[in-house]
Amino acid sequence: MKDNDAGTKVLAYLAQQNRPYSAGDIFNNMHKEVGKTAVVKTLDELTQEGKVREKVYGKQKVYMVVQNDQAELSNEQLAELDAECERKQKDLQKLSETCRGKEGVLSALKTALTTEEAQRELERLTKECTEMEERLTTIKEGANHVAPEEKEKICKQHQTLGKSCRKRKRMAMDMVNAILESYPKSKRQLLEEIGVETDEDCGITLPTS
Repeated sequence: MKDNDAGTKVLAYLAQQNRPYSAGDIFNNMHKEVGKTAVVKTLDELTQEGKVREKVYGKQKVYMVVQNDQAELSNEQLAELDAECERKQKDLQKLSETCRGKEGVLSALKTALTTEEAQRELERLTKECTEMEERLTTIKEGANHVAPEEKEKICKQHQTLGKSCRKRKRMAMDMVNAILESYPKSKRQLLEEIGVETDEDCGITLPTS
């Protein structure tokens, strides 16, 4: 498309709509009839020719057609229009932030459990808790969970240790009796003096076998 044709089409569109548009809006609203690069170039040329007025809001530029057949706006009117555009821009920014917030909530809801899924999960956890409570109750009631092989092993260890204790006790008493042969006091006094406590003193009864 020739530059003159592009300029004519863009200017006609702005005059027909009679409202501000960015270059991207014009490109999309004209259904890409004019290429985006051509739209930007045309708007710059029309602005230089005084046929289009350019306004900058932050990083965005908007363009509006100059109405030559109407009375020229005063500075106060232009300032009022600028203020109105700025208010609209702030409103647009707030709406965009609100939309982003709602999109975040929607995304979180999509990943959350449904009511049916939450009910099934609750039932599963409740069943697990009940089973664990039953096992804990069984253990507290002292149910015998020791295997017969383990019980036999423990009994043999108990017998072995009992024999060892009785042997060591005999050896200790033999030494005490040897000392008593030249000790002027009683056996009880000797044991108290050397700080020895017997099984009887401690209330311990060694197994007999």
